[in-house]
Amino acid sequence: MEWVFFLDTINVVAKECWKAMEGKTVFAFHGQMGAGKTTFIHALCDAKGVKDVVGSPTFSLVNEYEYCCEGTRKPLFHLDLYRIKNEEEAIRAGIEDVLYSGNICLAEWPEKAPGIFPGDTMHVFIEITGDGERRIKIGDN
Repeated sequence: MEWVFFLDTINVVAKECWKAMEGKTVFAFHGQMGAGKTTFIHALCDAKGVKDVVGSPTFSLVNEYEYCCEGTRKPLFHLDLYRIKNEEEAIRAGIEDVLYSGNICLAEWPEKAPGIFPGDTMHVFIEITGDGERRIKIGDN
């Protein structure tokens, strides 16, 4: 699936993405620096009803938020692997444990440690296509 959007329509696209990604728990966000990965993840969290402050986990590596699903509070993890050097470092940092927790994981910079992601990871590609315009594509690889 693919969408083209501007910032003023990002929340609509985020809701459509959740529908298209139903049943998946691990999402790997690909895109150049400044493409809008964190901004789109923020919109996805808003669409899930996350009330926590959503921000980039560049230095903490993992941020944990909560959302409500059928009356139950559930964790949602936002990972940023930009500062990770390799898969071994990601494993030592506990990233693999989070990815295999069964909870929703939204991971930026997955190419830093591609071998630790589950085989059914949903890949999300974000690119700048024009002045303020972004394209997002989702697929299994």
